[in-house]
Amino acid sequence: MRAAEIIRAKRDGRAITEAEIQAFVRGLVDGSWSEGQAAALAMAIVWRGMTRAECVALTQAMTHSGQVLDWRDARLPGPVLDKHSTGGVGDKVSLPLAAIVAACGGVVPMISGRGLGHTGGTLDKLEALPGYTVNPPRTQLLAALGAAGCAIVGAGADLAPADKRLYAIRDVTATVESVPLITASILGKKLAAGLQGLVLDVKVGNGAFLSGLDEAQALARNLVDVACGAGLPTQALITDMNQPLGRTAGNALEVAESIALLTGARAGAPEPPEPRLLELTLALAAQLLHLGGLDASVAAARARAEAALASGAAAERFARMVAALGGPADVLADARLPVAPVVRPVPALRAGHIARIDTRALGLAVVALGGGRARPGDAVDPRVGFSGLRPLGSALAAGEPLLTVHAASAADAEAAARAVQAAITLAEAAPPPTPVVVGRVEAAAPPASA
Repeated sequence: MRAAEIIRAKRDGRAITEAEIQAFVRGLVDGSWSEGQAAALAMAIVWRGMTRAECVALTQAMTHSGQVLDWRDARLPGPVLDKHSTGGVGDKVSLPLAAIVAACGGVVPMISGRGLGHTGGTLDKLEALPGYTVNPPRTQLLAALGAAGCAIVGAGADLAPADKRLYAIRDVTATVESVPLITASILGKKLAAGLQGLVLDVKVGNGAFLSGLDEAQALARNLVDVACGAGLPTQALITDMNQPLGRTAGNALEVAESIALLTGARAGAPEPPEPRLLELTLALAAQLLHLGGLDASVAAARARAEAALASGAAAERFARMVAALGGPADVLADARLPVAPVVRPVPALRAGHIARIDTRALGLAVVALGGGRARPGDAVDPRVGFSGLRPLGSALAAGEPLLTVHAASAADAEAAARAVQAAITLAEAAPPPTPVVVGRVEAAAPPASA
């Protein structure tokens, strides 16, 4: 099947067949489709959409484009569970959540990705830890799961390889915002990972790929229905991304905040975790533990997750995971994270409350600092980003820091400061508070029998 004819069919609004979708996915793997052709079909899908049947066919083709994992011979001690976020600014939930779930009896071989567009990537964050291996051999992966109960790793060359190539193309061709492409990308990897339960964090707001609540609900429903239809029990939370999550944005800075969350939830810690970050981490952990059958109710699962944090058990699991995957031997005491040479506060130009944050603009500012990619294959500077981020509603005096920039040069810091001041709006009155979890999507009930 000629690539140009498949592109033309979708461009003109025709539903493409399962055979045509399989030809496209094969072309991604064997290189017979060029980057330009793949980008053209992705753009046609963005504009024309896909039917449910097309979306299922694309997801299945992505899943079977490489190896499909089977954990039955691994004798793992608990249900195989995972979580995925559709991407946001400052979203480092995966790091503490994997450790919490492992401390509560789950096994989390978390298949993660790199930064996409203005959002950060979990693998980029973890690679800020010296020596951390994101693509370990199976023996090392199994050893990490045995030692820690969790291992946050990449998909590797053999797991959904078609998505790996398309993901990089979508990142730089403005073809991210598509429900079918997002669904196939997420579930292609998750279904290939041999999971027994999946919880999805679908972001909504000006820092999400889908800014409208209706769009986010449609994506969440599509993801849950396709996953459950493929035999993977799945639930989704819809969560607010009209402001960054936590106090940091940038790879090494977010790892440090994740470690602080794991250790700072203990009684007597000098600085408690940022409330929204803590709440979302616990909410997702509770859903996943309940979905995996480890607790009879979400409330009981939430209590168990809180206990794992407070006791230090989750922090210990994270430390074991990092050490098993080649990172620092005692990451809780010395993470050996790189530090930017230029660290400067960004002053508020006037007094007021933070009334609005252009979260996408802040994410793009991190990319401009070197914390993300403008082109596939670009190196990422793990040192750069923002710390001291303040939530919506915060009151500031004129000259008080909006946040602190971590940059590779003074010129970069100055450019980032201008972007930050343009992205954060101050006003006389504070906006009403918004919960971090704004919706929930569960598997659709089966139709009633006649």
